[in-house]
Amino acid sequence: MRSRNDWVIWAFLAAGLAVTVAFVLVPVGHAIVLSLQQADSFISTPRFVGLANYARVLGEEAFWRAAGNGLIYSGLSIVLQVLLGLGFAMVLNEAFPGQRLVRGLAVLPYLLPTVVVALTFQWMTDGSFGIVTVLLAELGLGPIPWFERPDTAMASVVLASVWLWTPFVTICVLAGLQGIPLSLYEAARVDGAGAFARFWHITLPQLRPVLTVVVLLRAIWMFNKFDIIWLLTKGGPLGATEHLPILAYKRAFSQFDVGGGAAVATLSFLILTALVMLYFRLFPLEEKR
Repeated sequence: MRSRNDWVIWAFLAAGLAVTVAFVLVPVGHAIVLSLQQADSFISTPRFVGLANYARVLGEEAFWRAAGNGLIYSGLSIVLQVLLGLGFAMVLNEAFPGQRLVRGLAVLPYLLPTVVVALTFQWMTDGSFGIVTVLLAELGLGPIPWFERPDTAMASVVLASVWLWTPFVTICVLAGLQGIPLSLYEAARVDGAGAFARFWHITLPQLRPVLTVVVLLRAIWMFNKFDIIWLLTKGGPLGATEHLPILAYKRAFSQFDVGGGAAVATLSFLILTALVMLYFRLFPLEEKR
């Protein structure tokens, strides 16, 4: 019986390893090889140029602007998603009539395809007939150029991203809240602790493992997020929302600089790896004893 169980375990491990190699390691390795070559397309004969693509990319202002945009976009998105997700989860954790229905509706944006959310957000903020524009006009405020100006364009893609992915944070935090023993809060009330004290000394420490993982996952996903920004702005205007994934795509598929695009993608991978390692140093998943 034990040998059969061992065979099943090794089969699953082999399948997982094969998928990882085929869909992660091979593409990453191929991108690194492409970054060391110069080619005008994916079917042209490449020419080995070593680190020339990296030197060229690192010397361009567009790369550093895209890296800064990526940090700003992911940072603002993560902060707003975590704060809103934590607040929504605490509300949904309380008992009230229609709680299950409200919980289901709160998850709805996360279930929608990204293209639907992007189109809906564009319709809502349309300068002529968008519902947001109409409501602002009723308040005596003029239409906001959501995607026409660099400052408002970045704010717009952040808001759309927060709208779409805050439910993920809400679900994770809500699960963590339901795992906190009620006896801790009852003991705190007996000791005279107020609502803020209970939140600060009980809720947040108990949610630390959940929040650590959630922030890490959101950081990885938001730094690599491509679809929502491409659908809303395509990196514009004037490169205001162009981050590293969009820059790599434009280099490879619009400017036919395959080596340069692969170099941007590889540098993006290295930057994200360094940030993740720094995050683990600052916020380890397991507390040191």
